[in-house]
Amino acid sequence: MVESLPDLIRRWQAGWGASRGFRPAEETRGGLHVLLEQPGRHREVVALSAEPAVLRGLAEEVAAAARPTWLTVPTNRPDEAEAIVREAGLKPRDAREALMTISLRRHPARAVPAPYTSTTALNGAVRETVLRHPDSGVAARGTMAVVGTDAIADRIETVPEHRRRGLGSVVMSSLAENAVAHGATTGILVATADGQQLYSALGWTTRATVLIAQTTAG
Repeated sequence: MVESLPDLIRRWQAGWGASRGFRPAEETRGGLHVLLEQPGRHREVVALSAEPAVLRGLAEEVAAAARPTWLTVPTNRPDEAEAIVREAGLKPRDAREALMTISLRRHPARAVPAPYTSTTALNGAVRETVLRHPDSGVAARGTMAVVGTDAIADRIETVPEHRRRGLGSVVMSSLAENAVAHGATTGILVATADGQQLYSALGWTTRATVLIAQTTAG
């Protein structure tokens, strides 16, 4: 069964929030409202619908916020969504991102290349895989939060001097294998443009474009 986009957004946000230790989101007015209390990002509103009336209301709410607030809009009509958020006075990011999913049992396995070593640690629902080089230490890392049968990947990063060696694929493979062992069946993430290339090569499917806008103060 293909999930509805609003349901997929809720599931992604639940895992992303768990991964980063945020408070549970409040769902109201067609969006998920999250208190982050970070510099330049006090709150974030994740739109569950890009229908004009709903999105316009959320965009106007974010634009009127007294503290820096972001609006995240997963949609299959990104140009229309961008026009609405601009009209409300928000500033969209130049680079759009992507909401992606995969059946974790079909995730390809990637062996750890020598001389790197891999460790995976669990902290509640969140697991973190770290690849280390014997000379320079941490080379790549990433986290995945398991919420129910969903595994939400986040902060998949490779240190610049270790890039283009397939380490991001190794991190994802390790996280996926661990998540499956703990009952997860579906992988979900939001990818940057660069990340989207990596995940597409691993079999992830793009489900929506993600537009991110913020108040000018943010």
